[in-house]
Amino acid sequence: MSEESKTTKSAASKAPSAVAKRKKGSKIKVAKGKVYVQSTYNNTLISVTDLSGNVIAWGSAGLVGFKGSKKSTPYAAQKTMEDTIARVKENGLQEVDVLVKGIGSGRESAIRALQGSGLTVLSIKDETPIPHGGVRPKKVRRV
Repeated sequence: MSEESKTTKSAASKAPSAVAKRKKGSKIKVAKGKVYVQSTYNNTLISVTDLSGNVIAWGSAGLVGFKGSKKSTPYAAQKTMEDTIARVKENGLQEVDVLVKGIGSGRESAIRALQGSGLTVLSIKDETPIPHGGVRPKKVRRV
């Protein structure tokens, strides 16, 4: 009886999984997508997604090769955008919506590099979070 249960368990573990996995090198063809630019004081992060939000490619100033305080420069943001767009153009991307977040110095130069890359920019939207009301103040100290 115990031998039968062992054989069924081992046979079940060898069965192929029902979840279909995507191959590592497969490329997704999309014609329209979104480009998210997050520009902080220390770095510039760029993500390119399809319209449903699945990331196609991403890049950062550190990935391009900049280190330390050079990551926060407008030149690093420009090179990051050029590098990311070069990888995405292989997937057939032609039209993009741009969503910018943050207050770093790389915002403008990243958008200019995107416009100069040959992709059609449909819209540019600023999604920088703005505090309203703030946190509750401390209670008044009584001495």
